[in-house]
Amino acid sequence: MAANSHALLSASSAHRWLNCTPSARLTEAMDDITSKFAKEGTDAHALCEYKLNSLLGIEEEYPELEYYSNEMEECANGYVAYISEVYEELKQANAHPVVLVETRLDFSKYVPDGFGTGDALIASEGTLNIIDYKHGKGVEVSAIDNPQMKLYALGALELFDCLYDINKIVMTIYQPRLSNISTYEITKDDLLKWANDELIPKAQQAFKGEGNLSCGAWCKFCKLKATCQERARVNLELAKYEFLEASLLKDDDIADILKKADDFTSWISDVKEYALSEALKGVKYPGFKVVEGKANRKYTDEEAVANEVKKLGVDPYDHKLKSITEMTKLLGKEKFKVLDGYITKPHGKPTLVPDTDKRPEYNSAALDFENIEIGDN
Repeated sequence: MAANSHALLSASSAHRWLNCTPSARLTEAMDDITSKFAKEGTDAHALCEYKLNSLLGIEEEYPELEYYSNEMEECANGYVAYISEVYEELKQANAHPVVLVETRLDFSKYVPDGFGTGDALIASEGTLNIIDYKHGKGVEVSAIDNPQMKLYALGALELFDCLYDINKIVMTIYQPRLSNISTYEITKDDLLKWANDELIPKAQQAFKGEGNLSCGAWCKFCKLKATCQERARVNLELAKYEFLEASLLKDDDIADILKKADDFTSWISDVKEYALSEALKGVKYPGFKVVEGKANRKYTDEEAVANEVKKLGVDPYDHKLKSITEMTKLLGKEKFKVLDGYITKPHGKPTLVPDTDKRPEYNSAALDFENIEIGDN
């Protein structure tokens, strides 16, 4: 791999630089912030790579895993089992599949200096499978029209298009902690059309740092999310309601605010987090200072505390039934079935969401009917 292991226009950040083309150059010199969750994800990928290579008969040393857990083990096993299943289906169809693990993919034909790493590729006659492992459980990732996956597909085509007669690409996000296996199919012709018509022009703009700043969902992982003037401008549009002459908001006004409320709250949180980190470095913001927050008392030695309380003849522990999730882990899914008759799921609290949400619309009348108890006549 090249000395620079991170591409300016990386596949993982494609959602951002395709929508906000100047952002790549604006954040180029900014340091990456590595979180515990990112490190955990790196460990999970390393374990997945080791297990998949072992299945393929490739010997390598067991990786050093700082965040290893039983859950991570189960996730990796499921990932390998899924890939094995896809491989076997292609093998049974005499498609002569071949599997590549953690493969460098070069898509610089379409994106200047563009490259990335594909978690798992299965090339076969007619079909190219791109499988990407996601360990996170904060946000469900969809494979549908996913630009990161499409860039991986373009890089994989460069490797395999001369060896197989590929006409279909199947892209899959495997996200076990959210029980999410998202799959999207695209023809090779449609992928190349997207690459030529949309990707290349925007990638050239992004590489040059040209184009207009644009605010949207892609801001979430941008290093400029707290200081971007465009994001501030878009969110501060809510301030227009302060100058309305009427004393009451109209329904359309409320709907407009609701559409922007989550983004506004997220932006405010990002600004506050950034300001605190800068203030701790010595930056002075007019009218603000850093103070020590409230803290709760805690035991320095829980075992010693428990022993002292027991000497007094008092039980120091709270005893309660394990939660459903903990009980499932304790018993396993099969044994847990004996409790099926004791499990109920109450209706969730009504929540206002955009009409694009996949859940059915709340029907209070139907729920009231469900709760009616019919007695004997």
